[in-house]
Amino acid sequence: MTANFLENAAKKFLFVLDNLGLAWWIEIVTDKPSCFYYFGPFVSDNEAKSHLAGYLEDIEQEDAQVIAVDIKQYQPKKLTVCEE
Repeated sequence: MTANFLENAAKKFLFVLDNLGLAWWIEIVTDKPSCFYYFGPFVSDNEAKSHLAGYLEDIEQEDAQVIAVDIKQYQPKKLTVCEE
């Protein structure tokens, strides 16, 4: 099998998981601004955990104060939700 075939199969599998609400997502909640950020989808919670530090670093570089982090099976409607 070629690497391209395996990559395409993995993407399709993740697409199916996400559409079924079975994919894993990182939820980061911040204050100032008051927002919910969603990063994913991931095949497993371990895969999500392996990417968490990079997402936290990106958000903290924007001077947002992280107040909560959760990794859960979820299907967010929007990737960023902020209070006006």
